Amino acid sequence: MYLYEMKVTFFSSKPYDKEFFDKANKKFNFELDYFDTHLGPHVLNLIDHSDAVCAFVNDKLNAEVLEALSKKSVKYIALRCAGFNNIDLEAAKHLGIRVCRVPAYSPEAVAEHAMAMILTLNRKTHKAYNRVREQNFALNGLMGFNLYQKTIGVIGTGNIGVAFAKIAKGFGARILAFDIAENQQLKDIGIEYCSLEHLFAESDIISLHCPLIEATHHLINKDSIRKMKKNVMIINTSRGGLIDTKAVIQGLKDHHIGYLGIDVYEQEEKLFFRDLSQTIIEDDTIQRLMSFPNVLVTAHQAFFTAEALEQIANTTLESLYHFEKSNDFENPNAVLI
Repeated sequence: MYLYEMKVTFFSSKPYDKEFFDKANKKFNFELDYFDTHLGPHVLNLIDHSDAVCAFVNDKLNAEVLEALSKKSVKYIALRCAGFNNIDLEAAKHLGIRVCRVPAYSPEAVAEHAMAMILTLNRKTHKAYNRVREQNFALNGLMGFNLYQKTIGVIGTGNIGVAFAKIAKGFGARILAFDIAENQQLKDIGIEYCSLEHLFAESDIISLHCPLIEATHHLINKDSIRKMKKNVMIINTSRGGLIDTKAVIQGLKDHHIGYLGIDVYEQEEKLFFRDLSQTIIEDDTIQRLMSFPNVLVTAHQAFFTAEALEQIANTTLESLYHFEKSNDFENPNAVLI
């Protein structure tokens, strides 16, 4: 145990966050404050003498929020996720606030969920489960296709993309990949790198594993859909903003997109991680998406395994300790600024 006192305020926290962070904190003895609300300008009064703020994917860390945190003497922002599209890094740097993230936490967790979505959409196991529970054992409408010898396109071959490509390769599929940096390990096992246009044109299934940056915003749009095979399956377990949702809905209506699986959604901060079962959802776009029989939506759960949560908690607290002690990081990709 390091026995070092630091106060860390958590936002968008759930009972499972508290469970895993409290367990990891036995090594550090930090003071941990948990709030289930999203971080934004409206809740800054909750922060009291905190050294660090721990945020999640839908917390808003724009210049206004960061400036207010700086005035409250917050020194560190710990993102307990890999993505960092929700923070203004330039503003944080200007204010002298250091930022860290969790660049890799059981990439297999997200990769396996992406494959689970493919198998569910294809073999319609979710529909079969409901049918059998109603004593309907008919097979009509449940026909799928073999993944064997199909072409699966992987956009983004970081840790998660690599894990997914290896899983897909195990099904005997042909794997195409696109990334600005090619992974030699994947090339050595027969995975083909190609242009984005070629991947769109050749793939029966496209799985997104790239970060959300300016260049990838609405990567899946009206024009790119037009380049894809008819009846293509699109899977997104990365960030909602990679997909132009209105364009995808039109693609579904035109029967150009045959299947859609999303674990992320561009406007998810108003929906995901909440129980809205007794609420009228006013987001007509997500309601329209969920009305299609060939669309599968999960609520940002791809990361949600015990192994991933343990790694997220340990890495996050370790990073904060290194910040305060000015230690070198074993994984420099954990440090954003």
